Amino acid sequence: MSLLPAIEQETRSNPDASVIWLHGLGADGYDFAPIVPELALPEDLGIRFIFPHAPSRPVTVNGGFVMPAWFDIYEMAIDRRVDVDQLMVSAEAINNFVDRELERGIDSRRIILAGFSQGGAVAYQVSLSHPRPLGGLIAMSTYFATSDSITLSESNQDLPIEIQHGLHDPIVPQVLGIRAAEFLRDRGYAVAFRTYPMDHSVCPRQIGDLSAALQRFLDW
Repeated sequence: MSLLPAIEQETRSNPDASVIWLHGLGADGYDFAPIVPELALPEDLGIRFIFPHAPSRPVTVNGGFVMPAWFDIYEMAIDRRVDVDQLMVSAEAINNFVDRELERGIDSRRIILAGFSQGGAVAYQVSLSHPRPLGGLIAMSTYFATSDSITLSESNQDLPIEIQHGLHDPIVPQVLGIRAAEFLRDRGYAVAFRTYPMDHSVCPRQIGDLSAALQRFLDW
């Protein structure tokens, strides 16, 4: 199995849960790695955090500049156009991480997907189409780019979903987070939607909610 480069952190030895956390456009796996100690998780909660690095590619909205990106973005209009084929290739790359965690003995219900911005779009696709039941989805400042084409997996109809968005986000407007939440709620998914007085970023109060979501997903 070929895997993208990634950073791994474990909260204790022999973890029994995994969080695969996807960064946004132009960043890398190091972007969110420092957040782990800030989550202040219970000492006996064993989680392996995995922060993959997206491959570098030209990004149209940034003048074709080559940068880490899960997929190309053609335009930043509210109904933004993206390279869905590249997104699906990235989703398959993340599915490989899920498979590797299964091989390591992690129960699928204790594998959580998290993603910020572009990474969240990939996390939506992976978690909601995966053939095995996963532990949860955290979508931060992001959008559901494949809502029109995804084949929703019956195995993840009960997937707990946490959507978090900044009220003043100029990059991914809050309406895109609302649309994703409404799409999922209309199809019977349990969705928590939270907003924060911030732009396209992460704030301290949100970190507390991230910790609470992880503990809730893992029944703590």
